[in-house]
Amino acid sequence: MTVIVTADISISVDGFAAGPAQSIEAPLGVGFDAAHRWMFDAPDDHSDELAAITSHGAFIMGRNMFGPIRGPWPDDAWRGWWGDDPPYHAPVFVLTHHARDPIEMAGGTTFHFVTDGPDAALTRAVEAAAGRSIAIAGGAHTLNGYLRRVVVDELRLHIAPFVIGSGERLFDDVPDFGLVPVSSRSTPLVTHTVYRRP
Repeated sequence: MTVIVTADISISVDGFAAGPAQSIEAPLGVGFDAAHRWMFDAPDDHSDELAAITSHGAFIMGRNMFGPIRGPWPDDAWRGWWGDDPPYHAPVFVLTHHARDPIEMAGGTTFHFVTDGPDAALTRAVEAAAGRSIAIAGGAHTLNGYLRRVVVDELRLHIAPFVIGSGERLFDDVPDFGLVPVSSRSTPLVTHTVYRRP
């Protein structure tokens, strides 16, 4: 059975997927909240897109997406940005250089910490998804790595109408692998575009 690998990511019109200086106070980077206004200011207008972001059998994310802590884990206190019931409700594989025991959260989310690289994380996610789709949850560095591997079957960009000028850019060092546009829908806060790999 072929498992579909997808990715949803919000970006600025100048191609950034995070702002500069990520911290606990600015988890998306300074000035990048504008990229996600559509999720919070008008969720009813974007309910299909919001539902699609978390409707997968497993997820992969980079350590920066999981939290702001760098280097060895100081303790087990940090459990992600999302509170006790993260929105994933499925296994989440976090890429890191530092081992940590899995964290079981409410609602069926378990964070697994993968120290042997993106390919190993993808293999584990495929097994955990049990035939359902897998999502590369971010951030840009992690998604760019999977785009370079040409394993992302469907890419859903949510392009917010603002320019940030610096931060972490999507598509850095990613070759052209022939994305095919499938659909596009605009609202005042965002343009949703869907691309598939041929």
